[in-house]
Amino acid sequence: MADDIFVQAFVYLVAAVVAVPVAKRLGLGSVLGYLIAGFVIGPFGLGFVGDEGEDVLHFAEFGVVIMLFVIGLELQPQKLWNLRTSILGLGGLQVVLTAAIIGAATLALGYSWQIALAIGLILALSSTAIVLQTFNEKDLMRTEAGQNGFSVLLFQDIAVIPIIALLPLLAVNEMTDGEGHSADETLISGLSGYAQALVIIGVVVGLIGVGRFLLRPTFRFIASAGIREVFTAAALLIVVGITLLMTEVGLSPALGTFLAGVVLADSEYRHELEGDIEPFKGLLLGLFFISVGASIDLDVITEDWLNIALIVVGLVIVKLSVLYALGVRFGMGFDQRTIFAFALAQGGEFAFVLFSIAEEGGVLTDSLTSPLIAAVAISMAVTPLLLLLAEYVLLPNFGTKPTDERTPDAVDEENPVIMAGFGRFGNYVGRLLRANDVGVTVLDNNPDHIEVLRKLGIKSFYGDASRTDLLRAAGAEQARLIVLSMGDVDKQVELVHKIHHSFPHLTILARARDRRAATRLLNAGVEHVYRETLDSGLRMGTDALGMLGFRRHQAVRSARNFRYHDEYHLREMAELAGEDHTVPISEARERIALLEQTLRSDLEDDDLEKRDAGWDTESLRRDVASRSGLGREDD
Repeated sequence: MADDIFVQAFVYLVAAVVAVPVAKRLGLGSVLGYLIAGFVIGPFGLGFVGDEGEDVLHFAEFGVVIMLFVIGLELQPQKLWNLRTSILGLGGLQVVLTAAIIGAATLALGYSWQIALAIGLILALSSTAIVLQTFNEKDLMRTEAGQNGFSVLLFQDIAVIPIIALLPLLAVNEMTDGEGHSADETLISGLSGYAQALVIIGVVVGLIGVGRFLLRPTFRFIASAGIREVFTAAALLIVVGITLLMTEVGLSPALGTFLAGVVLADSEYRHELEGDIEPFKGLLLGLFFISVGASIDLDVITEDWLNIALIVVGLVIVKLSVLYALGVRFGMGFDQRTIFAFALAQGGEFAFVLFSIAEEGGVLTDSLTSPLIAAVAISMAVTPLLLLLAEYVLLPNFGTKPTDERTPDAVDEENPVIMAGFGRFGNYVGRLLRANDVGVTVLDNNPDHIEVLRKLGIKSFYGDASRTDLLRAAGAEQARLIVLSMGDVDKQVELVHKIHHSFPHLTILARARDRRAATRLLNAGVEHVYRETLDSGLRMGTDALGMLGFRRHQAVRSARNFRYHDEYHLREMAELAGEDHTVPISEARERIALLEQTLRSDLEDDDLEKRDAGWDTESLRRDVASRSGLGREDD
């Protein structure tokens, strides 16, 4: 028996470790990776796991309970209030309209209103994991589509709680065990309806009260012990205890843990709770999705492929239409509402949870949930294809063409220095030059930056510095230096090539956000590259050495040597960089070790140590005093 458990665990872990990284590299996301892994090892794939997958599925549902606890921890009141319009308006309308349309279609097929309502609500949800991962990968979170998409997903996550609570009330038939007893019999089953309601209300109120007034001092007491694993055990104890309590009174465990999470959202231990719970959540959710994938019935898909295909197409069309219409209603532009609609036009991972709950509660039957689960999984799988369609077909042909919303300003001055971009990095360079009476012509294509600079009395001009005509108008033919302080390394490299071609006499000083950007700029022919984090990092390291007892000059010299050798190695490795502007790990490790060895050799140099003593503040003060006569006792 024990051997069987270990074999199953090994199979599940191998499937996850192999499938998830591959799925993420293909742009499909980790959820689909888990689903594919489960399908491959399941009874309809390679057959490594069989009917026992159902038992694993029930155990793994605890991951969903933990996930809702974490969602509750993240829902701080202020965050909800700031997004109230888009969450309640956009998110609420999306769920209601989508559920109504799908429910109406289900009713038209002859199903009861309970089944229609359950299916409509479940299919109205989208995949939080896939959408947020896609937005992050494509850097869309700060766009209008990203913000509105996040609001809709947040509302859907919140809506899961009342949906879970509602599903048992929609049961067509009471589920019983083989002996005729109610399968969902609880401690309060024998009470009257009013008494049950009072007990449930009392449990919820008591849970909120305990969370607000008892859990915080409890966590404070546990944290004072300084034992991390006990704090983790306490967090799991809360989740397990609430699960047992809610189950015994006939409520959803997810509802209870969600409420506990919300109560603790403002707690000083919120981040530590999230950090401790997160590994269990991720592992159990992964196990849950693998189990769902293993339970996908290939026979159902092959036998009923036409109906499943129609469900997928219908689901995507309905959600696309609703989301696009809401985008128009809420004033989103064509590009943004297209991305918004195509990104959220799939079923969500919560559907697997809710279909399982609905089936166990007697709301839906296996014959209904099997094709629906397959359709949801397929709709999630085609999401990357839908986004490719939107990005490479619809937007280029029908979207807003990239044009300057504002014509470049006429540049009416010539200075020895031209600065392209005047953000947080260029601000320091430009102000230092101006303070030393060095004229600087500032070019920036961010209208907000231009307005702020002018209010501060800093003359600046709106325009794209990568345009040769604008550089010529700014006096590039007479200038001596050009400072590239914009953050987009692609724009920087493009501008470098144009400068080398049209203004080869200009000396280029370029800001690099990181080592990889520095490598690209060096390979583009820029001699003077400045990594924005290098100076602050070395300054902090110098201060840290001083606090640890090193002499000030010793620390400063060590930092200076570090900079010299690091810059030398950077230029060496830039020559070894491949097409992706990265260098072999072995080369990087060799140079890191060489740099550390060089600095350690300095510390072991006795002559250097003696010379450093001459730079000690006290030694210098005594030396100056003795030379000036101030230190003589007879004076």
